[in-house]
Amino acid sequence: MPEESMAAVVPPLAPPTEPRFPPYDQRLLRNGLTVAALRRVGVPLVEVRIRLPLLAGKPKSRARADVLSETLLAGTERQDKVHIAARVQGLGATLSVDSDDDWLKISGSVLSSRLYDLLELVAEVLSGPTFPAAEVTGEAARLAERIRISRSQAGVQAAEALAERLYGTHPYGLGLPDPGEVSRVRGAALRAFFAAKVAPAGGSVVLVGDSEPQRLLDSAETALSGWTGEEGAEGGRAKPPRFRTDGPLLLVDRAGSVQSSIRLGGPAPRRDDPHYPAFQLANLVFGGYFSSRLVTNLREEKGYTYSPHSMVTHHAACSQLTVQADVATEVTAPALLETHYELGRIASLAVSQSELDDAREYAIGSLAVGTASHAGLASTVASLLASGVPATFLVEHPARLRQVTVDQVLEQARRFLAPSRLAVVVVGSADTVSDPLHALGSVERG
Repeated sequence: MPEESMAAVVPPLAPPTEPRFPPYDQRLLRNGLTVAALRRVGVPLVEVRIRLPLLAGKPKSRARADVLSETLLAGTERQDKVHIAARVQGLGATLSVDSDDDWLKISGSVLSSRLYDLLELVAEVLSGPTFPAAEVTGEAARLAERIRISRSQAGVQAAEALAERLYGTHPYGLGLPDPGEVSRVRGAALRAFFAAKVAPAGGSVVLVGDSEPQRLLDSAETALSGWTGEEGAEGGRAKPPRFRTDGPLLLVDRAGSVQSSIRLGGPAPRRDDPHYPAFQLANLVFGGYFSSRLVTNLREEKGYTYSPHSMVTHHAACSQLTVQADVATEVTAPALLETHYELGRIASLAVSQSELDDAREYAIGSLAVGTASHAGLASTVASLLASGVPATFLVEHPARLRQVTVDQVLEQARRFLAPSRLAVVVVGSADTVSDPLHALGSVERG
């Protein structure tokens, strides 16, 4: 069809709709849990997201925390693993456990009419997990093997090297636990660790479903208030780290590798920082989405890599910017040079109004799409509350994004995206890439 005919039949884009905050309420339970409930009309399911403080500040604790998340549903004083799984299935529900640097995370979904039953099961699991010896030993061995496999991947090696460079001995710098330490975790030690670390105080529960918020809160309070944890148990919170971004490029040898993993990192503003909207748009223009400058340069123009990008990770105690690209060994130095060029350009020259407008619409649209489902809304609100950001961020943030100017984007790019403000790590064949990288600046072998 001729281009003129296409233009005649394709309707113009509708103007973006203003976000509307769903019916919402929040309650602090007597055991210290904060419960947030949001009503989202639609499917008759409730999405459940629970986050409990679990700071693993030492290698042995990190190993135990990871095994704990794998075996929390392995049994209670009343039910074994099979009975728990059958109970979840009988409720037509899902239930899973995970952990990260800051939190023990429990996620699930269930029919609205069975919410209390699922939360009651969660309360039982949290009140008396038994961590059976056979289950712990088996899961620890499987987890240790998965970690060994992960550690063989260049991207994982680069992420760990960057974390260690940025955070040093801070808990966020630990990386994956040692496989040997993981394989040695036993049930008795895990029970003691759980009793000492996992408690409701400071935790949060997010419920999203087609029910009145008060009704959801009542179910949670009745089911979960009886869980108090062990006296004196304290999951702990990480202190804000002191980022270390100075020093030479860190080159980690991966002998014979045909590809290099390039990682740059540094601090980023938290979501409750008034400058965060301008920084978010600066990062999007630089490398945060497919139409960014970094993608255009490294992928479209140079053909160095398929998917370079920059992203922000929000920890409980800080936020981190990461820029990453995986490139062929022979173009490692040129790709890093172009990355530095794009960082320098956005930190020294104002973006165009059209670039800003495109990034702004992408940011607003992505937030809307990410929270369009029950599950997406629950996960987003859980992440916000865990970082101390109110759920009203969902409607306030788009309004703030619309007010960001070109000058504000340049100001935040200078603060956070200047090449001198970022640590650099490269994992690749050191014998091949060392000399070209030395041409760009100092290099330290790691």
